[in-house]
Amino acid sequence: AGAAGARRKQLLAQRQPRRKAAVCGHSGGGAERGLYDPAMDTDACGVGILGELSRTPTRACVVDALEMLARMQHRGGCGCEENSGDGAGMIVAMPRKFMAKVARRDVGIADLEKEAPDYAVGMLFLPTDADERAACVADFEAVATELGCAVLGWRDVPTNNLGLGASARSVEPHIAQVFLRPAARGTRGRLSTDQQMFMLRKVVTLRVKARRGDAAPPPSMPQDFYVVSLSADTITYKGQLRADQISAYYADVRDEEFESHLCMVHSRFSTNTVPSWDRAQPFRLMCHNGEINTLRGNANWMTAREGVMEQPWAALGVDRGDVETLFPICDPSTSDSGNYDNVMELLHLTGRSLPEVMMLMIPEAWQNDGAMDADRRAFYRYNSALMEPWDGPALVAFTDGHLAGASLDRNGLRPGRYYETASGRVVMSSEVGVVDVPEDTIVRKGRLQPGNLFLIDFSEGRLVDDKEIKARIAAQRPYARWVAANMFSLKDLPPPRVQASMVGSMRAAGEAGVKALLPQLRAAGYTNETLDTMLRPMAAGGVEALGSMGNDAPLALISERPKLVYEYLKQRFAQV
Repeated sequence: AGAAGARRKQLLAQRQPRRKAAVCGHSGGGAERGLYDPAMDTDACGVGILGELSRTPTRACVVDALEMLARMQHRGGCGCEENSGDGAGMIVAMPRKFMAKVARRDVGIADLEKEAPDYAVGMLFLPTDADERAACVADFEAVATELGCAVLGWRDVPTNNLGLGASARSVEPHIAQVFLRPAARGTRGRLSTDQQMFMLRKVVTLRVKARRGDAAPPPSMPQDFYVVSLSADTITYKGQLRADQISAYYADVRDEEFESHLCMVHSRFSTNTVPSWDRAQPFRLMCHNGEINTLRGNANWMTAREGVMEQPWAALGVDRGDVETLFPICDPSTSDSGNYDNVMELLHLTGRSLPEVMMLMIPEAWQNDGAMDADRRAFYRYNSALMEPWDGPALVAFTDGHLAGASLDRNGLRPGRYYETASGRVVMSSEVGVVDVPEDTIVRKGRLQPGNLFLIDFSEGRLVDDKEIKARIAAQRPYARWVAANMFSLKDLPPPRVQASMVGSMRAAGEAGVKALLPQLRAAGYTNETLDTMLRPMAAGGVEALGSMGNDAPLALISERPKLVYEYLKQRFAQV
C-alpha cells in the first residue's frame, strides 16, 4: 500500500503544469535578442475534439469540452507565475442561439438571422489604447465597406482577468466581436462568405500595419491588432491562459445558451519561446501538438509561389491586384503552427477540402508502400511536385464547422485516441481520461495511426474511414494520367555516353595515379577521414554514409584548415 501510494503521488506530480525558466514581466513574445530567436519557436501541446454526430447543438458538448481542456492542463506550460499559462483556447461551431441573443442585447439587432441569414462573426484582439483601438475599428469598417460587406455592429466580449498572473495581464488585449453581412452582389458576391472574410482579414491586417508604420509591432513580435477568427461557421475563444482558465475568463462560454455540436480545444506548451495572446491555439482551422521541423523551407517555398498564385482566385473573379493583398501567406509574427494554419486556410478556401489539404501537407509514407493502390500513389506523386511536406512529429486536429478530424505524421510520433458512443458522441484527444465516457456506451474506439486521417463528417453523421476518404479524393482527378504525361525519373533516362569511366581510369593508372590526386584533394579540403568515412562507403555501396550524432570538429568558419563548401552548412535540428 505504501508503494502504491508513493506511485500515485509521483503520477499526480507528473500531471502538474510544466513550468519553464521565464523572466517575470517579459511576456508576449519578443524580438531577436541575444541567443533568443523567434524563428526557433515550436510547440508541444494537448489537443482534443468533442462532437455530436446528430449535429444538434447542446450545452453538454461545450461543458464537457471545457472539462476536457481543463484536464489537459498538465499538457500545457506556465512561466514563473503558475497563473500565467502558455496559452489555451477552443474553437466551436457557431453557437447561433447565443449569438442571436447577444446581437439583440448588446448590438441592437432584433433578429440576426433575418437581418443577415449568412452572417459572419469576428473575434478580435485590439489595442488597449482607446485612440488606437478606435483607429483600428475605423480601418476594419472602411475595408469591409470597400469589399462590399456590411458591419452590423460591435460588442465588447465580457472577460474576467482576476485569476490571471501579472505577466498575462500586462499584455492582455481588448477583446471585441464584430457582426457582418457579406457582399450579396458584384464581383465579390461570387465568393463564399468565408472567402470574403478571408480577404477582409488579410487586407485590414495590412492596412492597420501600413497606417501605424514604425509604431506597429515589428514582424517578429506578437501583434496587438489580431483577428482571432472571422467566419460564418466557427468562432474561437483563446488567450495567454492556462487550460483551466478559459471558462473563468470568458463569460460567454459559461452562458447556458452557449451551445454547439462541435468543440476543438488546445492546451499549449511552447518548447522554447515566450508565450503571447495571438499565438495561443486553436487558430482559425487547426491546432497542433508537435513541431514543424521543415518550417523555414516551407515558408520560403510559399513566398516563391506568391508570384503565380492568381490562378485559383481568377476562377472566383478576383484579379491579380486583389490577390497581392493576401500576401504574405506565411506570417513572421506567428509560430510554426500559425503558418501551417495560414497555408491550410489558403488551400482550403481555393477549392480543396480539408482532408485533401491534410494529405497534401502531411502525406503518409507512400514512396515505398507496395500495398498502396495506384490511384492514391499517383495522387501523392503528382502533388509532391506542388507542395513539399510540412514535416515533423505532429498531431494536427482541424475543423471548419462541417468536418472535424485529425492526422498524425507518417512516423506517428504524437499520441491520439478516440471514442464513439451509442448516443453519437465522438471524443478524440491526445490522451484518454479527459472526458468521462461510460464503458458500456462505447461502440467504437481506437488510436490514430501514422499517416492516417481520422475524420468526422457531420453532414453524413458518421466517422469516415481513412481508406474511404483517401480513395474518394484520389479519384477526383486523373492523377495517374497526369503523372504519366508530365513526370519522369532519372531511371527513365538513357544511360550517359562517356569516353571512359572514372573507375576504369583510376584502375589503369594504379597506385601512382591515386597518389597523383593527393595535392588536388588536399587543396580542395579533403582529409583521410573524409575519404575513409564518407567517400569509401559511397563508392563501395552506392549509398550515403551513415554515422552517429555528434561532431567535435572545429566549425568551418573558424578552422585554420581549408574546408569543403558543404562543411560551412549545417542541418537545423528539431527543438523538441
